[in-house]
Amino acid sequence: MTTRGIRNCNPLNIRRTKTVWQGQRSEQQDGSFVQFDGMKWGWRAAFVLLTRNYFNQHKLTTVRSIIYRWAPPQDHNATEAYVKRVCQLMDYDPDAYLGIPTMVPSRWMQLAWAMGIVENGSADQLDPLAMLEGWRLSRE
Repeated sequence: MTTRGIRNCNPLNIRRTKTVWQGQRSEQQDGSFVQFDGMKWGWRAAFVLLTRNYFNQHKLTTVRSIIYRWAPPQDHNATEAYVKRVCQLMDYDPDAYLGIPTMVPSRWMQLAWAMGIVENGSADQLDPLAMLEGWRLSRE
């Protein structure tokens, strides 16, 4: 069965807002989550949010701080379980500094990949090449 994140080409399940993303489908049929024209665009949006908004703008520098903003408990998320699973997948401490995205891009890609697994239940339908292309697009 294909998950919503995969069907929407939105592996981190980015919610719809006023933001119009590059690569966003012209017709949005999901009332809650953004739909993209291809998985690379969903990954691009995820990296823009994680590195530009969360890291640069909000100064979120750890897995825990990022996930508490991404999937806050007040929205009925199992936030601490999300943190624990991502850190298990990354083999990383939840409160350790992630580093500057341009200096350690692999760590930020690893974070996004782990979040994609949590959001979609497994890595089975995640495409690492699309993720790499999304990273490249997010740097432009």
